[in-house]
Amino acid sequence: MQDNKTYKIEVSPKTVIYTTLFILFLTLLWVLKNLVLSLFVAFIIVSAVRPLTSFFVKKGVPRRLAVIGIFITIIFLFVFMLVWVIPPFVQETALLIKHLPAMIKSLDPLIGGYINVDSFSQYAPNITNQVFNIIRMVFSNVMFVVTTLFFSFYLTLEEDFIKNALGYFLSERDALRAAILLEKTEKRLGRWLLGEFTLMVVIGCMTYLGLTILGFRYALPLSIIAGLLEAVPNIGPIFSTVPAFIVGVTQAPLLGLVAIVLYFVVQQLENHLIVPYVMKKAVGLSPIVTLIALIIGGQLFGVLGMILAIPFALFLETLLTEIKKQGKEHGNNSVNLR
Repeated sequence: MQDNKTYKIEVSPKTVIYTTLFILFLTLLWVLKNLVLSLFVAFIIVSAVRPLTSFFVKKGVPRRLAVIGIFITIIFLFVFMLVWVIPPFVQETALLIKHLPAMIKSLDPLIGGYINVDSFSQYAPNITNQVFNIIRMVFSNVMFVVTTLFFSFYLTLEEDFIKNALGYFLSERDALRAAILLEKTEKRLGRWLLGEFTLMVVIGCMTYLGLTILGFRYALPLSIIAGLLEAVPNIGPIFSTVPAFIVGVTQAPLLGLVAIVLYFVVQQLENHLIVPYVMKKAVGLSPIVTLIALIIGGQLFGVLGMILAIPFALFLETLLTEIKKQGKEHGNNSVNLR
């Protein structure tokens, strides 16, 4: 005969209170998601700007003057992109997407039996419209842009703002640990972002120069694609070669081979000259983590999620690593004191 055992689960009032507060906190974050997004983007900008600020301060430039100069440069770059880069990019990308199905069919008439090119021509404009809508939303939402720039400017100018703010909610010891944790996270994120942005610009410019000299059509969108896919290690450069190869082959059979050679040369220069110099102090994410972050970000928030996925994944990874490291150091100190 089996004994009937009665299991009793008790939930303390403290657990109920903490659970309720946590749910309310998540609800508040969702309600204020635009503010949270603005603060996160500001944190990314601060992470990239602070090393430049420290560099100028070490050279004797007053901190306030250095910060003002850097943010004036950032605003100028935004205006430059809005006026000179985005309009031709939109125009050439629209033409490329419009003619790409015909280009693919011209490679081999039998390819239509294996790849439904017409479906690509149906879905590609939707993807492009989503990208353009995000660009339009970012630049048209003046309040979001101004707020993000203000947060970025103030957080860069006031070096100890986060540390002082944490002091209102945490004990002095916990506030110091949290400030050190955020500072280390910010440094790694800043080094990686600055290095990755430099790589994107260099690869994009080199690709655009090469494609223009060789007489490729749609050189601007192809070079921007090459620069953006630079953020995806190993696989990104391969993917960026495919549209250039298709465009080259449809112009002249030899240009397809030339495109592969050009992209191979650019990647060799990047791996052996540019990356060791630019990324020597930066540690990025592994390729598998990068791809997972891009997929999750794209599934949850679309193109905007893909844009912010890698910085957020790097921020989260660094944060967890530093928390684990601080936990070990705290444990070792406790053992030594005994």
